[in-house]
Amino acid sequence: MKTKAKDLFKEADVKLKEANEQLLRPEEDVIKYVVCKNAQVAIENYLKGYLLHNEVDPSGLETIDSLLKQCKKINSKFKKIDFSIVNCTSDAIDSAHYCSDLSKVNNCFHVADSLDTLLRQEKVI
Repeated sequence: MKTKAKDLFKEADVKLKEANEQLLRPEEDVIKYVVCKNAQVAIENYLKGYLLHNEVDPSGLETIDSLLKQCKKINSKFKKIDFSIVNCTSDAIDSAHYCSDLSKVNNCFHVADSLDTLLRQEKVI
C-alpha cells in the first residue's frame, strides 16, 4: 500500500504544479478546466494516498467528501482545511463536473495546496 501511496503523492504533486502553472498565466490565458481538473485530481490523490499510507483501502470511496471523512478519522488536522470552498466534494470524482469561474478554481487549487502542505508537515510526503 505504501508504494501505491507514494505513486499517488507523486501524481498529485505533478497535477498541483500543472494547475499552478496555469494560474501563473495572465487571467485571460488561464484554462480554467485544466486548473479545476488538475486540482481535483491532486486533492483525490492526496486523500487516497494518505489513506493507503495508513493502511486504509480507499476502494469504494467515490467522492472527495467520503475520502476526507476517512482521513479525518485518522488525523483531525484535516478538519483545519476548509473544503466548503470546493463545489464538487459530493460529486463522483470522475464526473464531468467542473468550475469555469476563476475564483472557484483558485479555491480548489488552494485546498490541494493546503493538503500538500499538511502532508509535508506531517512528514507523510
